[in-house]
Parts: sequence; structure tokens; C-alpha cells
Amino acid sequence: MSERILLSHGSGGDLTHRLIEQLFVRHFDNDLLRRLSDSSLLGACPDQALFTTDSYVVDPIFFPGGDIGKLSVCGTVNDLAVAGARPAYLSAGFIIEEGLPMEDLEQVVVSMAREAQQAGVQIVTGDTKVVNKGKADKIFINTSGVGFLHPHFGGSVNGGGLKKGDQIIVNGNLGDHGIAVLAAREDLEISSQIRSDCASLNGLISQVLDRVEGIRMMRDLTRGGLATVMCEIARQNNLGIRLAEEAIPTDEQVRGMCEMLGLDPLYLANEGKFIAIVDARSADQLMDVMRADPLGRNARIIGEVNDDHPARVVMQTRIGGRRIIEMLTGEQLPRIC
Repeated sequence: MSERILLSHGSGGDLTHRLIEQLFVRHFDNDLLRRLSDSSLLGACPDQALFTTDSYVVDPIFFPGGDIGKLSVCGTVNDLAVAGARPAYLSAGFIIEEGLPMEDLEQVVVSMAREAQQAGVQIVTGDTKVVNKGKADKIFINTSGVGFLHPHFGGSVNGGGLKKGDQIIVNGNLGDHGIAVLAAREDLEISSQIRSDCASLNGLISQVLDRVEGIRMMRDLTRGGLATVMCEIARQNNLGIRLAEEAIPTDEQVRGMCEMLGLDPLYLANEGKFIAIVDARSADQLMDVMRADPLGRNARIIGEVNDDHPARVVMQTRIGGRRIIEMLTGEQLPRIC
């Protein structure tokens, strides 16, 4: 482990995992934490409660398709939803830099209130701190959330239980959030404006769990993107994952920006996308349910679980070759969520 914290420690990639495992887990070690899931199932609580927390430091705080307030609600709602929970309650902690215009703060708070109402959750407690000018960057937000396990969720909260032949489905295009934030930060001229996909997914996921059997697990595709999540799942289950490059949905403008900037959309953060791994017999039904919802209308089957290359992710490229997908190393885009 390095002697100083680097930006890459916040990327969601390899250095993030080393920091978590070698520092936080080593000192905070307990049975619940050791599972390393985005949401922890609190076994001592009635009604199978799940709990999660996340912090948001996105730069800039306003971007096409969202802002730090909307992001903070969507991110925590989605962490609970992909763990099979029905999100119910959120907390909101604010660290505000002296000098932030009150108009900006109110816009952020109104955005949070609107998104919470649309997602069907309540913000029930919080905290506010103000720091001297120059000691933060406008505003940082922490949200924690509590939800209750969906009665029809038969998969794994912690991401185990996969089987050979299980299908991997994503609910739509990758990379919109990462490129939208980057474009706003750098004042990039984009002829067809790309908007963040920031959205609360609990409504769509609830429909999936109500109507589709055989869901093994779900994960949202935030820091580190699709590639990093797939690597985590392959390592955790000691199974192989095969992805088909041709099947992975990406907006044409996003692909063009990635090519121009030397970025890979597989590693870009998303804030309204998740993958579901499902029994192959239920894959078509899952696709039908997703595509009937606006947040899943561009859903695709992008790969499957196998036992050909344990703990490895391999992509079938458009030209017929194979490419090993590694976990994100370094920082592709900082301050993205």
C-alpha cells in the first residue's frame, strides 16, 4: 500500500480495493463488513433491513441531466435496490464551503427533495457543517439509506450463487454520466449534448423482482464502470465471465468522445445503469420487463457466466478476437460521483 493517498484510491478500481481490504477491513473487521457488499443485510434487525452509505464529491456540482443533490439520492437508492431491497429512509449530511451561494444550495436541496419523492423514499435525518473557504469544494454530501428486503428476491445480497450459463443483462447505454460530467467540467463543445443517466432504479428493479424468477444478483455500474464490476464478480465467484463487445450498448456520441479523448466506455461511471445476472431460462422474460420501462428500453444481453477461465473476464471483440478485461487501474476520470 502506498505511503500517501492518491486520486486513484477513489476510482473504484484496483487501488480502491487494496485500500478497503488492507486498511478498512483490517481494522473494522466483522462478519457483516467482510462480505464487502454495497449494502449490508442487518441480521439482528426485524424485516430483513439493509443499510448502506455513500459520499458525493462530484465536480462540477451541476451537470447536464443532474446535480450533486439528485446524484446523492439516486446513488444510495440504487445501492439498496440492487441488493434486493425496497429503499425507505435516507439521511443527508452536508459539508458546505463558506461562500457557496444560497441559491445554489437551495437548488441542490430542492433537487434532492424532488428525487426522493419520485423514488418513494423519505429523508428523515441529517447534519450540516460549514468549513472555511478553500477547505472544501463548494459542497460534499453523504447519504445513508435503509431499506427492506423485497419478498420476491431470491438472489444473493452479496453476489454469490452464480452458475454456468447464467445470462448478464444491462438496462441501457454505458458511459453517459462520465462523459456528461467531463464535458461540463472542461467546457467541451458537444454538438449533440450528452446528458447524465442519473436516475433512481428502484421502481424498475421492483418490477423485475415482482415478475421475474431466477435473478441471481444485481449490481449498479458506478465507479470503475462495467469492466470493474464484472472483474469483481468473476473473482468473488471464481467463475469466468464472457462479454460480447458487439452487444454492449453505447451512444454514438459517447463512443466518439471516448475515441477522441482516449477513454474506454467500459470503465466510465454510470448513475442509472445496473446489471442483472439471471438464470438463462428467465433471460427473455427479464428483457421484456426491462424494455417496457423507460429506464430499461435499451436493455441488452451482453454476456454469460462460464467455467472456461475462472476468475477472469474475457470479451469477444467485434472483429472476432478475444480481449482480457482487467479491473480499473489508476483514475480514468476523477470526481465523477
